[in-house]
Amino acid sequence: MDIRLRPSVPDDIEWLVELRAEVLRTDLERLGRYDEHRVRARMRAGFRPDFTRVIVVDGADAGSLTVRPDGASRWLEHFYLASALQGRGVGGLVLSRVLAEPWDGPTRLNVLQGSPARRLYERAGFELDSEDEIDVYMVQRPPRA
Repeated sequence: MDIRLRPSVPDDIEWLVELRAEVLRTDLERLGRYDEHRVRARMRAGFRPDFTRVIVVDGADAGSLTVRPDGASRWLEHFYLASALQGRGVGGLVLSRVLAEPWDGPTRLNVLQGSPARRLYERAGFELDSEDEIDVYMVQRPPRA
């Protein structure tokens, strides 16, 4: 399987909005939070093509990942992968590539309560930072020198 990351462009927004709605639906329904309009609107409002990369698998656009700097931290956001590719090592490979990029501060993310993606992040070294009834906030701190 050939897995690449390409820079996102503004025209990616529509298919990414639909991917987000598909990928998050089960977890949001379980949490009683699924709204077909809101799930799409939040992606449109938060889409930053300058910080977003598209995951390309065997030549086809298959997902996204945003890496947004925020002071000393960087946030991993909008990490979505087509359902058919989940559980096949693609997400782990993409995550390891991104985490290997130089960064001196902590890397942060949030994941929905009960999402299987939390295990992926824990395997990559993320730890619980805080949580509420909807989200789990995780952090991976750089190794101490």
